[in-house]
Amino acid sequence: MTVLFPKWTNKLPAVLALGAAATGLLVVFVVSFWFSPKHTDVGYQPYQPIPYSHKLHAGALGMDCRYCHRLVEEGPHATIPDAQTCYGCHQHIKKDSQPLALLRDACKDGKADGKPIEWVKVHLLPQYAYFNHAVHTRANVGCASCHGRVDEMEIVRQVEPLSMGWCLECHRDPTPHIRPEGVAPTKMDWAPDAASIAAAKLRLEAQGNQMPALNPPTHCSACHR
Repeated sequence: MTVLFPKWTNKLPAVLALGAAATGLLVVFVVSFWFSPKHTDVGYQPYQPIPYSHKLHAGALGMDCRYCHRLVEEGPHATIPDAQTCYGCHQHIKKDSQPLALLRDACKDGKADGKPIEWVKVHLLPQYAYFNHAVHTRANVGCASCHGRVDEMEIVRQVEPLSMGWCLECHRDPTPHIRPEGVAPTKMDWAPDAASIAAAKLRLEAQGNQMPALNPPTHCSACHR
């Protein structure tokens, strides 16, 4: 009797099956771990057409976020400042600075009728996801809860994944992020303590746990529109 294959080949199908299963598990792990927003989005830090230091403006100079992001308390979008808002200061301050040449080009004769500045958006949500800034700021959720300590950033970067799981984690217990009355959402160095968390819980209970947009969503359409 002629033996065509060595005896060890009898184990080959089982080895291949185990190898395929292990490869599948590895692929699932790599995709779920490394493809998550914690790794693909957190740390995103694009350069802007004009170098703008939040560390200088919001930090050292103490400018309120709402001076530039003026609609953050009124609508779904925080909005970015128009060129004329920036030029209002920089027609007098560093008015000959070379990095501000694009700003001067955008404001011909003091009016924003030149070439627009193409700012690069840092915090991107899918088009099907709905987020309303005004509802959150009115509930006194601070800017830093989502955007981090922007007042310490030379170049703004994304510090949170902004994923659905991350949002739901906050909605299940928003009390560490709800600030006491009198503490502006734009105060960047505020941190929760036991007293503020207890006060937030009482505030939620007083409203029947139905604080606008902060109670856990009961339907997909609350965020997906």
